[in-house]
Amino acid sequence: MNAVSLRHKTVIVAMMVMLAGCESRVDNAATKMQEIRNQPPLPVEPPPVFTPVPSYSYASFTLKSPFVPTSIANELRVMAGKRVYPNMARPLQPLESYALEELFMKGTIRGAKGNIIALIRTPEGQIEQVQKGSYMGKNHGRIIEITPDQIALNEIVPDGQDGFIERPRNLVLHGDAK
Repeated sequence: MNAVSLRHKTVIVAMMVMLAGCESRVDNAATKMQEIRNQPPLPVEPPPVFTPVPSYSYASFTLKSPFVPTSIANELRVMAGKRVYPNMARPLQPLESYALEELFMKGTIRGAKGNIIALIRTPEGQIEQVQKGSYMGKNHGRIIEITPDQIALNEIVPDGQDGFIERPRNLVLHGDAK
């Protein structure tokens, strides 16, 4: 037992010697931090001095913007000049239940007062009479002129920005025998 106990004692003493040689990392960090705190602080550089930028007054705001496409600029200019809204309280006329593309102009006749009346064929084959001021198509199309070969009307369509714009449309004479 003496040999075993002597061996244990030797191992324990050797470990203690090895551990005594290791320093604590916390002690190293604390020592280094204290050295840094004892150093005089470095001088702080003053902030740079900025020269004032001369002010610029933009005087070309009435000219066309290079950032807005011409088509949109034209629409915005038209919309800014005139606000249009469809009259939702007005009773709908029979031809307003059809898209304008479904209607065909078949001819014209003269009314008793000399006014031109256009004859319109519906998809069902019925012929309806319209005159200047009548409405047709699903976009509140109001007839502004009737000639022997076409009908000119203004539709009121959404502009995509919570408003409406007028869009001119024409319905031309359709010559087939249907």
